[in-house]
Amino acid sequence: MFAIWLSALLHLYIGWRIAPELPAAWEGWALAAALVASAILIPLAFFGRRSRNRARADRFTWAGMLALGAFSMLLPLTLLRDVVLLLAWPWHIEALARWSAAAVPLAALAIVTIGFVNARRTARVREVALPMAGLPPALHGFTIAQISDLHVGPTIKRPYLQRVVDAVNALHADAVAVTGDLVDGRVADLAPHVAPLAALRSTHGTFFVTGNHEYYSGANEWIAELRRLGVHVLLNEHVVLRHGGAQLVLAGVADTSAHHFDPQHKSDPQRALRGAPADAGLRVLLAHQPRSAEAAAQAGFDVQLSGHTHGGQYWPWSLLVRLQQPYTAGLHRLRQLRIYTSRGTGYWGPPLRFLAPSEITRLTLVGA
Repeated sequence: MFAIWLSALLHLYIGWRIAPELPAAWEGWALAAALVASAILIPLAFFGRRSRNRARADRFTWAGMLALGAFSMLLPLTLLRDVVLLLAWPWHIEALARWSAAAVPLAALAIVTIGFVNARRTARVREVALPMAGLPPALHGFTIAQISDLHVGPTIKRPYLQRVVDAVNALHADAVAVTGDLVDGRVADLAPHVAPLAALRSTHGTFFVTGNHEYYSGANEWIAELRRLGVHVLLNEHVVLRHGGAQLVLAGVADTSAHHFDPQHKSDPQRALRGAPADAGLRVLLAHQPRSAEAAAQAGFDVQLSGHTHGGQYWPWSLLVRLQQPYTAGLHRLRQLRIYTSRGTGYWGPPLRFLAPSEITRLTLVGA
């Protein structure tokens, strides 16, 4: 209830600061009506998901998430406008209040429109070279196609995932890595929409690790379903890929929050590497959250592939991600460990991506 009241007060703040300053009275009333609708639709998106009618629940979610996207743009822009007006107050620039009030909803609409197109399009392929010292010649050019944070659920369905699968298959990768947060919902509701994963093709197969959203959605049921589809689920364990006479250890850990849902799934990079050949040419860890990097470095991994952050998904809320994760997006290094954090292939919540494009990543191993 607190969140609902807070949302209502913030909607009221936007209306109070913007609507009276709009040039035409009808514009002010239109904005006020839109804000009232938004204040109702946003909580309805979350509560409406409990409906037994899945089509109705999805419609509630679509409407509420679109409203949330618009609101999450209007709020920071209104705050920014108030800061500008405060700084300009000594100069008594009366026109500034009027034109800036009109600029806020127009800018929000433009950002939401661009962000919606960016979110709903098929993620583009991002090419990333991973320079590794001492890489065996047989592993030079080895490619991993990474997808992450698809969040198949109320607004992302089978056609969206099918386009991603087709794009990944066109890369002819040596291995495919799915680094968590694949789903937002139960197997009973979403199994047909996740089925295209069975069609992923690569030299050595498709490998998956759990993200935090799998644990909100019934992780054990999803693990069983993915294995049924032919996906290799790495739950604090590893496989040895033999490639051109060299060995590559590919390991995976459960999400760092997994132990809160199932103590047997406690994330453990040391356990994931246990028993791996000491002379392997490379040790790669799939870990949903970048914060696994310190434990991965201590365990002796060379590469960690992660997601979770969505690269912030959209400005300005992207600025808050740095407070929660050590790496937001891209390639970083922690001692001997190379960490790549994907911006994600789908989105969560509002169908909105702004200044944080989605990606399908092709990582290529090269000698340093």
